[in-house]
Formats: sequence, structure tokens, C-alpha cells
Amino acid sequence: MATIEEIAKDTVEMNRSGASEEAGDKHWADDVVSKEPMDGPMARIQGKAAVKAKGEWWFANHEVHSVDAEGPYIHGDQFIVKFKMDVTVKESGQRLQMEEMALYTVKDGKIAEESFFFGGQG
Repeated sequence: MATIEEIAKDTVEMNRSGASEEAGDKHWADDVVSKEPMDGPMARIQGKAAVKAKGEWWFANHEVHSVDAEGPYIHGDQFIVKFKMDVTVKESGQRLQMEEMALYTVKDGKIAEESFFFGGQG
């Protein structure tokens, strides 16, 4: 079973290299929970297939110019990754520089929960 240090470092490196979907496939638990700071149907998603579909929707609706991942910052069974993204919303054409923090909780060698916190945008 992978350690939290291995999972955290691999998650960061895979995101840095543009392999965020592959990182999820590799590290998410089957019943992973993903939480976003918003109302609506994407506020809380559960299950590996549903969380993967959320990511596919996001990439289908945003042109990603760049992504940087900083960290990981590890504490106990959790780690944080800071993401900086330069994206264009396909529908509106609005370009955004976004920052968000992701808090991951690891159980039994897999990511059991991910929670996102938004920062500066615009």
C-alpha cells in the first residue's frame, strides 16, 4: 500500500505534467467524495466514475492554457496542493487566472475525499 507521502508527491507531479485525470484514476478510492465551494449538483459528488465525469465536464468547458501544482503540504492522513490555472471559459471567452487549494484525505492507501477552496480569480 502506498504511503501518504508517495500518493501526495505523485499527485502533484502528475498534475504538473498535465495528467490530472490519470492521477485520479490511479489514486482515488472507488467511493471518493469530491466537494466544491458552490451550490448545485457539483457541490458534492461521490464515486470514482462521477468524479471523473465532473473533471471531463470541466476540461470540455475550459481551454486550459497552463496549470501549476505546488506542494504537497502533508499533515497526518491529509495533504494540500495549491493549483494555479490560466484558463478560458469556452462559452463566454473569458480568460481567468485562478488559484485554488485542494485538501485531500487518504484512507487505506487511496484518496477518499477531495475538497476545493477557491482563491483569486480574474
